[in-house]
Amino acid sequence: MPNEARPGTGEQAKQLALAQLRQAILHGEMAPAQRLVENELAEQFGVTRASIRAALIDLEAQGLVERIRNRGSRVRVVTVEEAVAITECRMVLEGLCAAKAAVAASDEQLTQLTDLGTAMTKAVTDGEPMTYSELNQELHARIREFSGQQTAVELLERLNAQLVRHRFQLALRPGRPQHSLNEHLAMIEAIRARDPQAAEAAVRAHLTSVIEALRE
Repeated sequence: MPNEARPGTGEQAKQLALAQLRQAILHGEMAPAQRLVENELAEQFGVTRASIRAALIDLEAQGLVERIRNRGSRVRVVTVEEAVAITECRMVLEGLCAAKAAVAASDEQLTQLTDLGTAMTKAVTDGEPMTYSELNQELHARIREFSGQQTAVELLERLNAQLVRHRFQLALRPGRPQHSLNEHLAMIEAIRARDPQAAEAAVRAHLTSVIEALRE
C-alpha cells in the first residue's frame, strides 16, 4: 500500500499494523525472541507508535508477542513443552473437526481433500518439504472449514499461530514429510468414507506422531 494511502492513526491504522505484524511472524520473517521496537515499526508501517503499541497488545493476547517490563516487546518464544501442550489441545479440537467434516462435507469438498492428498504425495516424491508443509497446513485448514464448527476453528487458528517455528523445523527435518504423508492420507480416506470415528482417530494418531517428533 503506498504510504500516502496508509491510515496513520486510529483503529484502521492499528488493524493495518496488526495484520502486517501477524503475517510477518506467521511467515517466519520475524524470529522468536526478536525485539519489536515501536519507533522502527511505526516508521516501517507508516502509523503512529500508539497504533503499534495497540497492535502489540492484541498480539500478546494471541500468544504471538510477549511484553517484558522495562524492556519492550519481542516475538514470543514457544518452548517444546508448550508446543506439546498446544498440540494436545489441537488433538481434541482437530479430531472434532475431522469427525464433523466426515458428516458435513459435500462431494465437491471431498474431492478437494483428495486433490490435496495427491499434491502432498507429489511434493514428497519431488523432495519439496516446504511445498509439502504449505499443503499440510492447507489440508488442516480445509478440514476445519468443512466441519462447520466455527468455535473450534477460531480456537485452532489461535493455537496454530503459536506453533510456526516448530512447524518450520519439523518440515525441514529429514524424513518427516515422508513419515507424516501416510497419516494425512489416512485422515483424508476416513473423511471420504464418511466415518467420523475413523476420521477423529486418524487425526489423533497424526498429532500423537507430531508430539513424538517435537520431543525428539
